[in-house]
Amino acid sequence: MSRREVVQALSGLMLGMFVSILASTVVSNALPRIIADLNGSQSVYTWIVTAELLAMTATVPLWGKLADIYNKKLLVQLSLLLFVAGSLIAGFTPDVQVLVVSRVVQGIGAGGMTALATIVLAAIIPPREMGRYAGMFGAVFGVATIAGPLIGGVMVDTSWLGWRWCFFIGVPFSIAAIALLQKTLHLPSVRRKSVQIDWLGAFLITAGVSTLLIWSTLAGQHFAWASGETAAFVIGGVVLLALAVWVESRAAEPIIPLALFRNRTVTLTIIASVLVGVAMFGGTVFLSQYFQVALGKSPTVAGLMSLPMIFGLLVSSVVAGALITKFGKWKIFLVAGAAIMTAGMLLLSTIDAKTSVLVLSLHMAVLGIGVGMLMQNLVLAAQNDVPAAELGAATSTLTFFRSMGGAIGVSALGAVLANKVTSLTAQKFGPAATAAGGSGDSVPDLTTLPPEIKAIFADIYGTATAELFLVGAPIAFLAIIAVLFVKEKPLSELSGEERRAREEAALRAH
Repeated sequence: MSRREVVQALSGLMLGMFVSILASTVVSNALPRIIADLNGSQSVYTWIVTAELLAMTATVPLWGKLADIYNKKLLVQLSLLLFVAGSLIAGFTPDVQVLVVSRVVQGIGAGGMTALATIVLAAIIPPREMGRYAGMFGAVFGVATIAGPLIGGVMVDTSWLGWRWCFFIGVPFSIAAIALLQKTLHLPSVRRKSVQIDWLGAFLITAGVSTLLIWSTLAGQHFAWASGETAAFVIGGVVLLALAVWVESRAAEPIIPLALFRNRTVTLTIIASVLVGVAMFGGTVFLSQYFQVALGKSPTVAGLMSLPMIFGLLVSSVVAGALITKFGKWKIFLVAGAAIMTAGMLLLSTIDAKTSVLVLSLHMAVLGIGVGMLMQNLVLAAQNDVPAAELGAATSTLTFFRSMGGAIGVSALGAVLANKVTSLTAQKFGPAATAAGGSGDSVPDLTTLPPEIKAIFADIYGTATAELFLVGAPIAFLAIIAVLFVKEKPLSELSGEERRAREEAALRAH
């Protein structure tokens, strides 16, 4: 493919990736209104986000394996069609149960787009040139993640649209991406008929991760953290994951090849990707609730308040990618990004209901800069250090663990927030908490509360959100330790397809 054809194909990939990632967070500012209209609870609030993330996480390795067997372009288009179907179901949903199911369908499509976009990118662009394009993809990923609340807020506040358009808006863009990819993306179609998909391994991985996420969402609300139910969930999840490891170690074509973990760079970047996912999703999803409940902003204003994080991520991702392409050095950006991300989490742990918009904006910009420098460059480091034949597996595995980090972050940090809100509500209101307009498990509708009660709830959510970031800061700090031990290697001058051809020629020669 010529440079012009590459740019045209990447535009279709980035458009598809933007709308599929957007689905993860576009509902953030709309959730208070959605929950009120559909009579949901704080636990459902978390699961509307987590269901999509979980489905995306569980299916990423499957899409990566399918990319080694079937035509990559057709798989990308299929993932976008699934996303369109899920979006339409969500837009017409009559209740929260159907909404959660539709988010699962959306997540399956988003999982395909997330995994396949980076696999296609590695197939047509050499690692030495990847920095520039990886920076663009990182910016698209980050902007879609953080711009979602703004777009969702505008939809909610526009009388002739409403929250259902948070789901409908991605449909025309997805169809446009399908058409653009059909015209511009040209890849060799290679089908390995002998390859079999390890469905048992896929099931065990999905079941194990889902069990632990369900536990972290329900614990503290529906049963105590130290209880028989907790023991059952944790033991069940660990056993399922242990069985998954056993099955994967014996499968001829494992969903997640365990041999990848023998590669030090891949293992360390996977660890860092999980931690970035926690910070990226866990932090940003609940900031939207903080803007509306603690600061009393409208959904649109709450979305605008996320702009400093968007700009920080956008600028740092593009600039870091350009510098990596120019100088060929990438480790310094991983270390600096992890350190800045941790600093941003610590700064956001100091906020409350009285924090000024200027101070809050600076704190969010710091977090965005750190994530932008770190996120996509972790994928670049891993892709550069594996054989071409393992590019798909390495890329999808890394994406899987980053998505899993996001699902864990939303679920676990959401539980931290809900528990803190519960305890503070009990302290402030005592037995009358429910009558006052919101128990620990319900999201208060501020428009129905008198000013004095509204001020108390604002203080409760401000304090609880700060604690959420305080819990997340040590998790982000672990990313610094992980990337410090990554060994920097020169970036390859060959694309994935060129490397594959050379490796196959070398094997034939022997």
